[in-house]
Formats: sequence, structure tokens, C-alpha cells
Amino acid sequence: MRLTIRDIQKMKDTGQPIVMLTAYDAPSARLAEAADIPTLLVGDSLGMVIQGRDSTVQVRLEHMIYHCEIVSRVTQRPLVIGDLPFMSYKVSPEQALTNAARLMQEGGVGAVKVEGGESLAPIVERIVSSGIPVMGHIGLTPQSVNQFGGFRVQGREADSAFRLVKDALAIEAAGAFGVVLELVPTPLAAYISSLLRIPTIGIGAGAGCDGQVQVYHDLFALAGEFLPKHAKQYAQIGDLIRDALRHYAADVQARTFPDASHGFTQKDEVMAELRAQVETELGIKPRKDTPS
Repeated sequence: MRLTIRDIQKMKDTGQPIVMLTAYDAPSARLAEAADIPTLLVGDSLGMVIQGRDSTVQVRLEHMIYHCEIVSRVTQRPLVIGDLPFMSYKVSPEQALTNAARLMQEGGVGAVKVEGGESLAPIVERIVSSGIPVMGHIGLTPQSVNQFGGFRVQGREADSAFRLVKDALAIEAAGAFGVVLELVPTPLAAYISSLLRIPTIGIGAGAGCDGQVQVYHDLFALAGEFLPKHAKQYAQIGDLIRDALRHYAADVQARTFPDASHGFTQKDEVMAELRAQVETELGIKPRKDTPS
């Protein structure tokens, strides 16, 4: 049975740390479920780690629906949360509701995530009131990277820290079931977590949050040489894949792959009949000798 937002709330209430991981395709989703990861985020971070872009801004709703549908379809137990991408929910509450409904109906997710604080509360309330669970996201909000001037820690000064507290409280009051805190100083994130009834999920926000989320590709060195400060690599899978690909290329170039064990046989009389027919009816012969 698939987990719900009630199960996630219970984890906070009982002090059980909440594990969240991004997933974008069938292999990552299946492996995450096999590892008993309870919450999967189909993040618009796919724009960077899947599409190779510099930010998430170019990701479209159709991209998110496509990847959400895959992750939802191949899993049975995790709560799947889908990101609403840039400018797909801030024009009006009606636009937000329409696109959130598409992400649920066509993408199969159990909840949606939106970026923004106090000013976004009416939109969160509109979506939630229609029966769609919403997770908030404050601090560094990647869709606003151009406004921030880069991927910068948020809330270092007293006034910006106070704004983040107000943002978190407003998102909670609007009915969100949880909130991601990204690139927020550790003490501030812990303080916000202590103020909220709903779970906080940290990414670059320290151990004081109720849970943690990481990008799948960062865990395994699949996203290139750059590793964000907040990420930890648990295996050098990227290096293994690169070395395996070099081995494959070398085998092909040396003609050691494929060998007889990788192919399929055919009766000699069938090939003889084929050659005769091609030469008689088409009037052509091989330009070089071919295996018999």
C-alpha cells in the first residue's frame, strides 16, 4: 500500500527521520523503493541532472508529467511528490490548480511541491482546498536562481531569517503538509522545524530538520565532478560506468566483442540459398568475404 501524507506526519510526530530521494526514471525509482525509501521527489532538478541545463528554469510541465508518470507507475509503496515547474503555478490560483491537477491525473503523483513563501500562501490554500496535497519549499528556491544571483545560502541575517520564519508559518497555515528548507543555516533550519507542526525536509539545512532529501545523481557521482557542499557521495558509480564504457569501446575496436557466444546461428543451407537468390535475382555479390 502506498504511503500518504498522514504517514509522513506520523514520522515527525514520533521523531522518526524522514528519508526523501529524487527519482526521475524507472531504474532510479525501482532501486529507491527496493532500498525502502519512503518518499520520492520527482524534482525539476531533472533539468540539470537529466537534461544537462544550468538551472531548472527551462523545465516545462510536460517534462514533469512525463517523468512523474514513470516513477509513479513503477513503484507501489513510496509517496511520490512532483515539482510544479517554473511559472506553472504563480500566474493565478486557477492556473496553479489546473496544473497541479494535471500532475496528479496524468503524472500519478500523490502530492505536488511548489517554491515560495508567504506570498504563495493563497495559491497553496487554493490547491489544498481542492484535495491536492502540497509540499512547500523555501530558502534557496532554484526556480528563482536568477533573482538570487546564484545558488546562495538564505537567511544568514536577522531580517532574512525572520522572513523565512514567516514564510514557513504562512505555508503551514495555508495547509501544506510539509516544507523543504534548502540552503538555510543549520541553527535557523532547526529553529523553524521546532516551530512547525508539519515536517521539514532539509537539503543543505543541517541535521535539525525532520528529514533529508538528496539528488539521486549526487549520491553516486553521476552528475559530473561538481558536488554541492550539502551532498555526500555514497558510491563512485559514475567512475565505474565510465571505466566500463572505455572497456566496451576497446573491445569493439579490437573486435573482441561480440564473439560467437553473443550471436545466433543459422543453417548453412539457408545462407547458401540466400546467396544464390541475391546473385541471380539482384545481380550483386558481397564486396568482401562474409562469415559462413
